Parts: sequence; structure tokens; C-alpha cells
Amino acid sequence: MAPPPVYNQRSPSPSQPSGKGEVSDLKMQLRQLAGSRAPGTDDAKRDLFKKVISYMTIGIDVSSVFSEMVMCSATSDIVLKKMCYLYVGNYAKHNPDLSLLTINFLQRDCKDEDPMIRGLALRSLCSLRVANLVEYLVGPLGSGLKDSNNYVRMVAAMGVLKLYHISASTCVDADFPTTLKHLMLNDPDAQVVANCLSALQEIWSLEASKSEEASREREALLSKPVVYYLLNRIKEFNEWAQCIVLELVAKYVPSDSNDIFDIMNLLEDRLQHANGAVVLATIKVFLQLTLSMTDVHQQVYERIKAPLLTLMSSGSPEQSYAMLSHLHLLVMRAPYIFSSDYKNFYCQYNEPFYVKKLKLEMLTAVANESNTYEIVTELCEYAANVDIPIARESIRAVGKIALQQYDVNAIVDRLLQFLEMEKDYVTAETLVLVKDLLRKYPQWSHDCIAVVGNISSKNVQEPKAKAALIWMLGEYAQDMQDAPYILESLIENWDEEHSAEVRLHLLTAVMKCFLRRPPETQKALGDALASGIADFHQDVHDRAMLYYRLLQYDVSVAERVVNPPKQAVSVFADTQSSEIKDRIFDEFNSLSVVYQKPSYMFTDKEHRGPFAFSEELGSLSIGVESADDIVTAQRVEANDKDLLLGTSEKEESRGPGNNGSAYNAPAYDGSPALTAAPQTQLDLVSLDHTPAASVSSTSLAIDDLLGLGLPVASTPAPPPPPALELNPKAVLDPNSFQQKWRQLPISISQEISISPQGITALTTPQALIRHMQGQSIHCMASGGQAPNFKFFFFAQKAKESSNYLVECIINTSASKAQLKIKADDQSTSEAFSSLLQSALSKFGLP
Repeated sequence: MAPPPVYNQRSPSPSQPSGKGEVSDLKMQLRQLAGSRAPGTDDAKRDLFKKVISYMTIGIDVSSVFSEMVMCSATSDIVLKKMCYLYVGNYAKHNPDLSLLTINFLQRDCKDEDPMIRGLALRSLCSLRVANLVEYLVGPLGSGLKDSNNYVRMVAAMGVLKLYHISASTCVDADFPTTLKHLMLNDPDAQVVANCLSALQEIWSLEASKSEEASREREALLSKPVVYYLLNRIKEFNEWAQCIVLELVAKYVPSDSNDIFDIMNLLEDRLQHANGAVVLATIKVFLQLTLSMTDVHQQVYERIKAPLLTLMSSGSPEQSYAMLSHLHLLVMRAPYIFSSDYKNFYCQYNEPFYVKKLKLEMLTAVANESNTYEIVTELCEYAANVDIPIARESIRAVGKIALQQYDVNAIVDRLLQFLEMEKDYVTAETLVLVKDLLRKYPQWSHDCIAVVGNISSKNVQEPKAKAALIWMLGEYAQDMQDAPYILESLIENWDEEHSAEVRLHLLTAVMKCFLRRPPETQKALGDALASGIADFHQDVHDRAMLYYRLLQYDVSVAERVVNPPKQAVSVFADTQSSEIKDRIFDEFNSLSVVYQKPSYMFTDKEHRGPFAFSEELGSLSIGVESADDIVTAQRVEANDKDLLLGTSEKEESRGPGNNGSAYNAPAYDGSPALTAAPQTQLDLVSLDHTPAASVSSTSLAIDDLLGLGLPVASTPAPPPPPALELNPKAVLDPNSFQQKWRQLPISISQEISISPQGITALTTPQALIRHMQGQSIHCMASGGQAPNFKFFFFAQKAKESSNYLVECIINTSASKAQLKIKADDQSTSEAFSSLLQSALSKFGLP
């Protein structure tokens, strides 16, 4: 026999081509080996194929050797076949013309004597995903579904699903779903049954909207005979297939209680399975089946506790986190079930942060009267941990436990001991918790204030902690001897304080202190109001102006507003609604539990449905693609990414001068530049029938008392601007809307409240669209589903072609609407904003 052809090896490493001619050399060498049958040829082909695959993997284009690779595939070596199929599958979908070269040899291999080659060839043939080659798939798939080898049938079952995604009509016309159903119910191989079930679920779910027959077939999968057939064979399936069967069983509606117990008895041993996914899928079945049986449902909690705790402590950190997430969900529904197992949630030194954090949440959730002392003792040990984030979380956990317990004597003592540790982060976290404790348990104010009074404000730098300290200084100013002087020192450093939250708390605290200890706080209040009025942050400026005008009007009224009698807080608001928790529970054994969000919040596009655009007013709908005058969401996104941003996007950058508002805070420099503020106050006071002379003298007295030196303005208020009239028959095509939205800057960005009547009426976007059209504000696009709805409105001036564009995002759970207004005429944006808010406020009213 002749020796195999010799080929030149230029590259010492397959991942490091030595020059531009390397691919050309490979092509030539492959061509030399294509028709050779000499001994050692397969070994030479392997080396060359490895080079081709490695080049392809690192991104080098080796499509030029396509024909040579196909020619070299004429071999019985399975390794060569696999590498060739990998290469063909990668380049065929990007080069449909080249894929025609593969049809012959793939169809030939589908008839090979070796079942492994038949299966591999069929899988590669179905993976080409080229619509033009669909006709070549039907024959091999039909043969594969009837093949004597289970591997080939298994591949063919998934191949039917791939064919369906390439051409649904071809798949249905060839009657492949019926063949899959027959295989699912009769095939002796469990893996073939599982593949058929997976393919049928997806095909019939997608076909159900088009065909009543497909809808009936999908319901037939949940029939009692099919479910019990699969359950009786469940031990034959691998872990992946068992999860598919269990997901199907979780949707099954049992006929009676005997049916429920039969299924649970069949699945009892699955709770001892070594695979966590199988255990969780089984638990989901147990929980879903017994929701209507309260006593049995509670017994299920007791039964599933041991398997979950075992998996949590015996697996990898990632598995532990997944199990802890599901345990946390169950604890929120039945905390007493796990109250005796709290030690399982103690942190271990070698666990990652995310596991420790979730364990601390678990300890907080299971704490009750019987185990609080042990849990708090353990958490206090973590507070001295060298891991600062864990120390912070442990202190928060102690605080949460204190807020949910009735007897907090020992817990308050522990928290106050944290303040003596002289660690900045411990002090900061503790101050925030002490503030919340005092809001719920005001009877502990004497003990807490005695310790807090010894803390220097200079040692507290974190904004939330500083705000908590300032709140206590104002709330308990009578009990803290140095409160006015500490507040005065903080006000002296007003310009160095970057947190608006701290400045807001400082204004309120000094106001409370002034109302209780006027002589000591007089100067501090004057300085605070002057600094607040001149502050660049809109909220700080507004609060300072509010306090200033209240003092001008009546000090007793100011005291009732700023420091009214307070009741202790009984329950702090939960971060998640019960509806959200129930939705997560329904999606047990999914990422929803790990993310602590329902699936629509992280899988659906922008958390809502797509938008449909129409030129015809009032005919907009969600997710509709119909006539030529409809512009689909996909087309709009391709043209304008800014138009369809989600509700969770960040607001555009706001300038420091106006905080995203059209209103500019006046500057304060001791000059008459602020005369407009007292004048506004005088106008407001006049509405209450107070004599002007009295108001003027009161204003001057307050200014003099606080050292503000703000003269009273004598000029009359400017006349109101003329009313804005809108065109009730305004017309704007979608393309113009998109173009203007891209070009125009945002004139106004604000958040407003929606009335309860409006929230009740907003069941569908069309209700608000019709209402706004009656107010001469027309809808260009709408979409979403509860609780988030999104609208794009437009309007035009009555006598000129000046447009207003609006993005309106309404959150029904928060009763809020976020508005972004763009206008051709910026000077009339405020007037249009008033009209828009007025129109929204009338929505839902009779």
C-alpha cells in the first residue's frame, strides 16, 4: 500500500496560525486527503480537522475549506464525523448556498449501518436551520422516528421540534405531532418518551392559538391516563426528564382527594432524590396539589422540611443559595414550621457573602418568642466580624427582629452596646435602627437618648446615619441638652453636606428644636432657612420656603404642621405585596424564587407587552400587528431606541440648577433678590382674609427675629398667562412623532399622583385613550399590562402647528404617573403641563 500523503505542518500550535497562507495550506492538504484510502489517512485527517475547528473557535474564517471538509467526511471514523458535523453546522446557517453541498452526504449518513452515525447525521441535518432545505428533512425525520435504535428515535423527536421552528406548516402537514404522541405513549425507551413529551408541549402550546385541535391535544396531555402513565414510569427517566414530567404533573387538576393522595404516594420517594431539581419539582407538585386542603398543606411543609435542609447543607454554595431562596419563600408563608430549625441557618466562616446574607434573612424570618434570645446572641457575634458587609447585615437583622417582637428589652440593650464599639460602620447601622425602634417603641427614648447623646456628630459620616441622628436631635430636643448647639454646628457646615436627605432632616430638626427651645435655636433656624432657601436642590428649597411662610403666618400653626402629636408606628411597610408573593409562589422551582420577582418582571420585554402604533385615534391595542397603517414595536425600535424605553429606566440627567424642573430656585445672598418669595407668601395669606398691614408687620418681625433681612415686596404679582387652547382634531403621523421625539429636548419631567377613581378606571389602555381624546390630547401609542401602563400622547395648539409630545408611564400599584413633555414651543410647556395634569385628574370621575 502507498503511504499517506505528506502534508506540511507550519504551525506549532493549532490556535496560533503562522501566516496568512495557513488556511490555504489547510485547504490544499485536505484536498490531497479527500480521496485517499491509504493507511493512516484518518489520523492525518484528524490533525487537520482539529486545526480547522480550532481556527473556527478563535474566530478565523475557514469557510473557504467547506467543500474539502465535506469531501473528507466520507469515512467511518465517528470522531471525524463529529468534527465535520460541528464545522458544517457552524457555517451552513450563515452560508445557505454552501449548505446545499452537505445535503447529499448527510442524507447518506442518515442511512448508515452505525446507529450513532445515523443519529449524528440526523441531528446535524436538522440543525442546519435553512428554510430552503426543509423539504430534505421530512424523509430522514420520518425514517428516524421509526428507527429501531432508541438513540436515533430520541434525536428524531427533537428534530421534529427544530423542523417546527423552521417551518411549522411543514411539520404539521407531515403529521409529525401525531407520530410523536404515539411514540410518547408506546415507546419502550424512557428518554424517547421524555423527548416526545418536551417537543409536544412546545409544539401544541404554540399551535393552540391557531387550531382548536391543537388546543384539545394540549389539554389531553394533562388528562389522568397520560399523567398516570408518565408517573408510573418516572423511575426510568433521567433527572432532566423527571423534571419535565413533574412540571406537567404540577399543572394537573385532580378529580378528588383520593387522586391527590395517589399522586403523592407515587412521588414520595422522589423527595429523597440526590438531584435538587427533582426534589424541588416534587415539592412544587405537593404544594400545588394541596392548596385547597389546609391541613394536608401544613403537613406537606413538615414533610418537605428535611429534604430541603439536607440539600441546603450538603451541596455547593450555588445550590445552597437556591435551596435557601426556596426555604425563604416557604418561611414567609409559614414561619413557625422552621422556627425550631433556626440553627441550620447559622453562618459558616467559609460561606460566600450571598449565602450568609440570605441566611441572616432566614434567621430574621423564623425568629419568635422562643428562639429570639439565641438568634440575637448569634447575630451579635457577627456584628464584630471582620467582614464589614456581614457585620452591617447582622445589625440590620437584629433591628428587624426587634421591630417584630413584643419583648425587646434585651435586644435594645444589645443595640445600645453596638454604639459603644467605636466602629464607624457599626455606629452608622445602629443609629438607623435606633431611630426606627424609637418610632415604634417611644417608651425607650430615655435609655436610647442617653447613649446617643454621647455620640459626636463628627464621627457619623454616612448620610442615612447622620439623618437618623439629626432626626433624634429634633424629635427629642427637650431631653438632649446639647441638641441646639449640635444642630448649629451642623448648619455651619451646610455647604459641605452633599446629601439632600441630610439637609432636609436638618431643616425639620432645627424647626422642631426652635418650637421647643426658641432662645437657643433662634440663630440656628435663621441660618438654616437662609441656607435652605438658597439651596440648589428643589426639595430642600421648597421645604425651607414652606417653613419660612408658616412662621410668617402663625407660629402655632407651624407647630401643628411640623410637630403634631404622633402615634407609635405599629407596622412598617413591607417591600413586597401579598400579590407579588403569591405570584412567586405559583412559580416555585424557577428563577422567580431566586430573583424574588415574578417572571414577567425579568423576562417580558420592558416588563410589558409590545406597543402598537396607529394613525387612527382610539383604535390602538397591545401586541397587534395588522394593517399597513400599523407600525409595529419592532420597526419603531429599529428606528428609535429612545422612544420605547422601559419604566425602570433611569431618568435623564438633570441639571443641578432646577433638579429636573422648569422652576429655578432663587439665589440667596442677602440682597433684595428674594423679594418674590415673601410676596408670594403675602398673596397666599391674603386669601385667608388677613389684613395686608398685619401680614407685612408679621413678615418683618419674623425676618428680624431670624436674622434673614428679607424685605417685603410691594410690586403686584404678574398677571396670569393666557390660557392655552388645543386643537381637538390634531393629526400627527408616527414617523413625524418619532423624528420629533429624537430631536426635541425634554421640557418637563415630573411625577404626579393619580386619583383612586382613575386607577380603578384604568383596566385597559383604551379607557384612558378615549378620555384624553375628549380633552384634545391624542394617543400615538399605548401598551403594557397591570400594574404598568405606558402611553405616548401628542397635542397641537389650536391656531398654529406647534406640537407637544408626552411620554406617560402609569404605575397603578403606586398610583403614580411619570410624565416627560417635549414641545416645539418651550415657553408654553408649563401651560400644557397644567392642561395635561388637569385632564389626568379628571379621569375616572363621573
